[in-house]
Amino acid sequence: MSRHAFAGDADALEPLLREAVETNLDSEDDGDVIFDRIASATMNRETGATRKLTFEEAVEETGFGLFHWLLLLACGWANMSDAVEILCVSFLLPTASCDLQLSSLDKGVLTASIFLGMMVGGYVWGYLSDQRGRCRVLVVSLSVNGIFGAVTCVAPSFWLFLLLRFISGVGVGGSIPVIFSYFSEFMPRLRRGAMISALATFWMAGNILAAGLAWLVIPYNWAHFESWRVFVLLCSIPSLSSAIVFKLLMPESPKFLMEAGQEKEAAHVFQLMFKINTWGKGKDKEFALCTTSHDGSRSVHLQKEPLLSVYKKALLPVKEMFGDVLRMRSISLLVVFYCISFGYYGLQMWFPELFKRMEDGGSPCANVSRVYSLQNESCYPVKTAVYKEGFYVAASNFPGNIFTILMMGSIGGKALLSCSLILSSVSVFLIYVVKTKAHSLLLSCIFSGVSVVAWNALDVLGTELYPTHLRSSALGFFTGVGRIASITGNIVFGQLMDTNCAVPVLLVSGLLLVGGLAALLLPQTKQTELA
Repeated sequence: MSRHAFAGDADALEPLLREAVETNLDSEDDGDVIFDRIASATMNRETGATRKLTFEEAVEETGFGLFHWLLLLACGWANMSDAVEILCVSFLLPTASCDLQLSSLDKGVLTASIFLGMMVGGYVWGYLSDQRGRCRVLVVSLSVNGIFGAVTCVAPSFWLFLLLRFISGVGVGGSIPVIFSYFSEFMPRLRRGAMISALATFWMAGNILAAGLAWLVIPYNWAHFESWRVFVLLCSIPSLSSAIVFKLLMPESPKFLMEAGQEKEAAHVFQLMFKINTWGKGKDKEFALCTTSHDGSRSVHLQKEPLLSVYKKALLPVKEMFGDVLRMRSISLLVVFYCISFGYYGLQMWFPELFKRMEDGGSPCANVSRVYSLQNESCYPVKTAVYKEGFYVAASNFPGNIFTILMMGSIGGKALLSCSLILSSVSVFLIYVVKTKAHSLLLSCIFSGVSVVAWNALDVLGTELYPTHLRSSALGFFTGVGRIASITGNIVFGQLMDTNCAVPVLLVSGLLLVGGLAALLLPQTKQTELA
């Protein structure tokens, strides 16, 4: 192997050498992989052969830089928009309940409606993104979310409001699983966990944005328009703007293009990534790719089939997910998704209502005696304390997100998921035990900060446990399971909050504990290559 070979192929070797220098290698295997790639590139230079790159090798060749940070902003804004659209319902309940004359059960049904839409949309959009492309599905699902979310603000009755929130949920159900599949398929292997964790932090930013908007908008008068309707309209802007960004600016996933046998299109995306990452250096690079398609003609063929035929095949991935190879991880992940979704959304969506019931002090479950009088109380003037406390709970996500970003690479998603679910279980149990408003608020903040670690870890694990041809379908399926749990949790809270508050709170604590134990059965995926 000559010195001239290394010097002549400097451009090709630069990303690999940079990875070796900048990355903290966790094992000999990581070093061996990089060394093998360097040796292979050099030998091909000596023989004059043009080596075709696998997906992982092509991603490494593009380097890591400006493109990936811009991608994080675009995908992060989409993730934020989903969080805002989901949580806006919980913040409008204390005031909209008067204008729409809602009982506690009505509130539970209303908060459950968006999750029902997400359940319907999650698997369908996930399957279509595996067949038609990630970017196209994101544009449509984000548009559905934003348009119907905006129209909700003029709904004159509870039932029309309920229907529009359901349709908006169908859009949200598509963008959540697809955005993480899309984002992960641009990331270098050794940076994937940290970057997906960074993407997940935008959900926290969405929580803060929704809580901040509620605090700034709902307590004030807006001419003859109810303040909560203005709030709903503002909450639709992130989804609509995100749909425009993906339509005009974002490329299709190169991993999807390679799986579909579209090597030229995938090479063009890799060239774009390389050009942006080396912007200002005057570099250019050609990418020769080898096909790793699971079924090279399947995606192209399905685009020519009627939509009904596509739906008939939509259940086929489920059979593979629960086949011999993937059965254990699929069952464990199903349990985890159900437990965390029931627990988190069952409690999180009711925090503003619980804070309203703690206005005179005490814990939420200690004030059942005054619950019945709430139906006759006026919602105006709006008390700002409810939204201020909601903002504190949303902001408490921040430490958990920072912790996840720093520790995901070294600890791994499995350990973080299990430990955070168990700690969340303990914090919810203590919410039931304490007797003061201050202690309840503190424990609510702790629950919010710890549970977000579980969600971030689950986002990382979910993208790495399944191969490309199943990834979005699997995430769509499991988020659909999560929506069933969310619907159940909100209806249970709505039904029992006025009569026996202890039952839903303790049930949340128990389910979170079960989810933490089930997470121990998942395989470790730390820094593994995408299949």
